[in-house]
Amino acid sequence: MKKKLLFFSFIVFQFFAFAQEDAWVFLNAKANVANALANPQTILTQDAIDRKNNHGITIDFRDVPVDESYITQLKSATGITVMAKSKWFNAVHVRGTETNINNLLIESFVDHIEFANRSLNARRSFVVNNKFEIEDAQITFVYGNTQNQVEMINADGLHLLDYTGTGMVIAVLDAGFPNVNTMGSFQRLRDAGNLRDGYDFVNRDDDEFAYSGNNHGTKVLSDMAGFIENAFVGTAPDASYYLFRTEDAGSENPIEESYWVEAAERADSLGVDVINTSLGYKDFDNPNYDYTSADMNGLTAFITRGANIAFEKGLLLVNSAGNSGASGVNAPADSANVLSIGAVDSNGNYASFSSQGSAIQPTQKPDVVARGSGSYVIDDSNNIVQNNGTSFSSPIMAGGVTCLWQALPNKTNAEIMQLVRESASQYATPDYFLGFGIPDLQQALNSALSIGLEEEIELSIYPNPIQHKLNIVFAESIENISLKLYNILGKQIINKTIYKNKPSINLESLSSGIYIVKLQADNKKSKTFKLIKE
Repeated sequence: MKKKLLFFSFIVFQFFAFAQEDAWVFLNAKANVANALANPQTILTQDAIDRKNNHGITIDFRDVPVDESYITQLKSATGITVMAKSKWFNAVHVRGTETNINNLLIESFVDHIEFANRSLNARRSFVVNNKFEIEDAQITFVYGNTQNQVEMINADGLHLLDYTGTGMVIAVLDAGFPNVNTMGSFQRLRDAGNLRDGYDFVNRDDDEFAYSGNNHGTKVLSDMAGFIENAFVGTAPDASYYLFRTEDAGSENPIEESYWVEAAERADSLGVDVINTSLGYKDFDNPNYDYTSADMNGLTAFITRGANIAFEKGLLLVNSAGNSGASGVNAPADSANVLSIGAVDSNGNYASFSSQGSAIQPTQKPDVVARGSGSYVIDDSNNIVQNNGTSFSSPIMAGGVTCLWQALPNKTNAEIMQLVRESASQYATPDYFLGFGIPDLQQALNSALSIGLEEEIELSIYPNPIQHKLNIVFAESIENISLKLYNILGKQIINKTIYKNKPSINLESLSSGIYIVKLQADNKKSKTFKLIKE
């Protein structure tokens, strides 16, 4: 009888849980919009205002907070629980029965309602899936460091140029950050004052380190910000970080999409440059909420729509493609405005778990790949371990991309993303496994520094930046060129003929700084480069 009673109780609980629906209530107005836009410092930090001004991003209606009086009225409605809010969408995520949620339509400030349950398909059994199953499976530790995963994308080349993330701000949206505030591997980050702040959107708690039920975020952060002398270096060790818990690892519900949008909005208001998200959404505990594969079209999922707005606001979003293999990418990695990262092993070969793109996505997915098989991470016990997952290829890439943007501060988020794609190993022949391939971030920087490109003449220079000798790569048809070097004020410093059989010039005596190199062939066609002397 006791077993039957327990089983009956579970059925009642399950029925009650599924009777509770999740929905987004979209509002039709905000308070004091004109005044807020005229005085943006009342709704955004100065860092956020400066970033938007620097990149030509308009401060608009979406930056104004949701009217709190409307939220108060929704909270007082029968059977309604307010779970989250979004200023970008001017929407509130609520939970309640279908009837109680629909009753909100009588409110004059409610524009429309979107239920997470978008179909009437037969319900399947309730199963809580562990989305971190692959990533939680620890590989036997072999002592080493992050050399392979950093060098694979040539982020170390940026570090040598002192592009280590200084002055850049990254927000990490994840499932839990236990011990980041005490671990030795983040001591360097804390001592530099670069661990700025955070928030637990799931528990509505200012202490983002309090939740210890999942250490996924700690591992993810380590691949960007971790540092253990002679053993481990993240890809952006000198960037500043905000940590936001948006994932409830114990369940899978659309409320997590809303938490993510809230966190992205806060990141935007704080002046964050880059968001890394090693999370993805498609299937939920309640199958009625599931997105179909056709919904992974870059436009449908609530979190994807939020990511698209974040991109419009000037943020650069880096997201794990997912660990679903042939089942495809999840949201928001399906967005054309998100740099979606797949996984390879230490040899650059496709990792079988890495989510594959498809023709459903409006752009090539994944965009690029990094090491996600046997990635080195630091767990919440301050141990260097190896884990699998695009959750780790994403922050490895996000840190590197942040350093690239530091080197090219006048580029937009879209321009940085395109430079990364164009530098990748199979840019001319992308596929659904590796996307455009493994990026070369040093090459991306060199490409951006090259100016005045002319397809008619095939000449290039390396290395750039230089310390000593500058090499010139000649086209087959060119025997010699005239090299003219100008300082940043336009004064000519060098005018010399360079021959194909001796294609280099020693510039060791030059002072550190930025120069312009003009190469002109005997047919008068020329090519101009921006050159950095260390």
